Amino acid sequence: MISLAIMKLLPRRLQRLARDERGVSAVEFAMLLPLMVTLYLGGVEVSQGISIDRKVTLTARTVADLVSQVASINNSGMNSVLQASSAVLSPYPVDKAKVRVTLVKIDNNSNATVEWSDSLNGSARAKGSSVTLPGALLVPNTSMVWGEVEYAYKPTVGYVVTGTMTLKDQIFMRPRLSDTITRTSS
Repeated sequence: MISLAIMKLLPRRLQRLARDERGVSAVEFAMLLPLMVTLYLGGVEVSQGISIDRKVTLTARTVADLVSQVASINNSGMNSVLQASSAVLSPYPVDKAKVRVTLVKIDNNSNATVEWSDSLNGSARAKGSSVTLPGALLVPNTSMVWGEVEYAYKPTVGYVVTGTMTLKDQIFMRPRLSDTITRTSS
C-alpha cells in the first residue's frame, strides 16, 4: 500500500524536479567562471606586454635619434641620452631594460666596426669589434648610429603568460650634422 502511493507520487515529483530551473544559472556561472577569468587575465597580460614592447621600440628610436642629431657627444650628453630612456619607458621600470647606443663605422671595403659604444644597465660593445649590419646599410665610408634596447618582461599575474620574456628592438640611423659623431670624455 505504501509502495503504491510512492509509485503514484514519484512521476509527479520527477516532472516537477525536471521543470525546476532555479539552480541552472549558478551551475552555468560556475562552469564559465574559470574561462572568463582566464580570458580577462590573459587580455591584461597580453595588452601590458604589447604596451611594453611598443615602449622598447620607442626607446631604441629615441636614443638613436638623439645621438644622430649631434656632431660630437661627451659623457654628460651621453648620460642624458641614456637617462632619457627612463622617461620613454615610463611607467615601466628602466632597471629591467638594457639600452645601448653604438656608432658603427663602415670602411671603403664595407667592413663595419664599432667606433664607440655606451650602455645603460648592460655592457657596451668593444671598440674596434666587427659587427654585422643589414646589406642595404653597408654604404662605404659612412657611419651608423645603432640603438638597441632589451627589456625583461615578467607578467604581473603570470596566469596565462608565464616566465620572463625578453622584448627587444633595434634601429639604425645616419648622423645628420656630419659624416660621423665624435665621442669625447669631457
